[in-house]
Amino acid sequence: MERAIELRAAPPGSTRELLRLAWPLVLGNSIWMMQIILDRVLLSRSNLASLAAGFASAMLFWGFLTLFQYTANYATTFVAQYTGAGRPERIGPVVWQAVWFSLGVGLLFQLLQPLAGPIVALSGHETELQALEIAYFRCLCVSALPTLLTAALTSFFAGRGDSRTVLLINVAGLAVNGAAASVLIFGLCGLPALGIVGAGLATVLGMSTSAVVALLLMVRRQHRRTCATVSGWHFDAELFRRLLRYGLPNGLFAALDVLGYTVFLQLIGQLGKVDLAVTSIAFTLNLLVYFPMLGIGQAIEVLVGQRLGEDRPDLAERTTWRGLAASMAITAAGVLAFVLLPETLAGLFHGGHDDLWDQIRTRVPVLLRFVAVYSLFDTMNVVFSNALRGAGDTLFVTFAALGLSWPIMVVPTWAAVQYDWSLYWAWTFASGYIIALAVLFYFRFRQGSWRSMRVIEAIAD
Repeated sequence: MERAIELRAAPPGSTRELLRLAWPLVLGNSIWMMQIILDRVLLSRSNLASLAAGFASAMLFWGFLTLFQYTANYATTFVAQYTGAGRPERIGPVVWQAVWFSLGVGLLFQLLQPLAGPIVALSGHETELQALEIAYFRCLCVSALPTLLTAALTSFFAGRGDSRTVLLINVAGLAVNGAAASVLIFGLCGLPALGIVGAGLATVLGMSTSAVVALLLMVRRQHRRTCATVSGWHFDAELFRRLLRYGLPNGLFAALDVLGYTVFLQLIGQLGKVDLAVTSIAFTLNLLVYFPMLGIGQAIEVLVGQRLGEDRPDLAERTTWRGLAASMAITAAGVLAFVLLPETLAGLFHGGHDDLWDQIRTRVPVLLRFVAVYSLFDTMNVVFSNALRGAGDTLFVTFAALGLSWPIMVVPTWAAVQYDWSLYWAWTFASGYIIALAVLFYFRFRQGSWRSMRVIEAIAD
């Protein structure tokens, strides 16, 4: 409760309150972004195939994991609403339900390792790419358990408004990830050079570190006393079902979104190694704006949840509009970089493959123009979808992703590949999906049915 009290020192619904909660989340996501970009840059120094395979394989892995990660992390909204309602004794129990869910799913996830070959083969990529994708996918499967546990445990801190502790947990994992990646990819300190496998093992070590740090911080004495973080460890069937009722649609939305982009990437890969590498570079640079604004979106979800727990939807709405303004400011800076410095940004990935670099160098700036346009709408997606999720409107968010991604992006991209249209047509369809989703979320938020929604149980009279 300490952080929640501190947040209320700022005027409720103010930009200052939002930014005080958001800046550690923005910084943490930015560090994650830089680590992902660094991994891609390091892999590009290894070879172009590793760069292309790394991104495609990661997207394939997240297509499976995101469903469960976002389900576990939806405990954040429960924690936020319990905090706003003044019921801290329910916080520990709901976080533990997310932990039990994560443990079960994380162990089952290992069953995907033997299936890595057949799964990757569905992409139809070149043999060289498939071998690298299989190796990286298997490493990422091992990271599933600590990743899910971290998602569950950090919900305790994020939902209460303690975003600085979330930052600490992420930094601890990222420091280990970054150090291990540099050593394992290139074989420093007397170790063999593992290339893309080294990048995967570094992810395992980093996420395991975050999970351990989060658990140790959650069970400290003050949290045991006020939030039942130890006494609430037991399985609660009713609370578990409630978490899944709202959390699974939340996870399904994220999974459908990632699945759409994963299929998009697999289709682009059929156009050839260069087109997949160019797309991977553009999407990676897109993270420069996506991850920071995702931090603001997470802060909006928490504050909307807390305000609805207090039965103050007017403040929840005010926070959302303030968040949109702040997110647009961050996005504008990234858009300027994409428009003014495209070749400089693309040059980060020039890893010595000069025979192909001329093709890459001329295509990346074109794709960055697509990114510059759709990023403005993607900001609306992040802001309004997080506000709706903070209220519990997860079913609508899920059906929106399901109803728009395939007819607007995936199927037209398949046609572009089958009939040998250009790469730019495929990117036009992807941009159209993002724009359509933004418009739909905007109108859903303005319609206002989220104001009466709650995910927590009512107190019996």
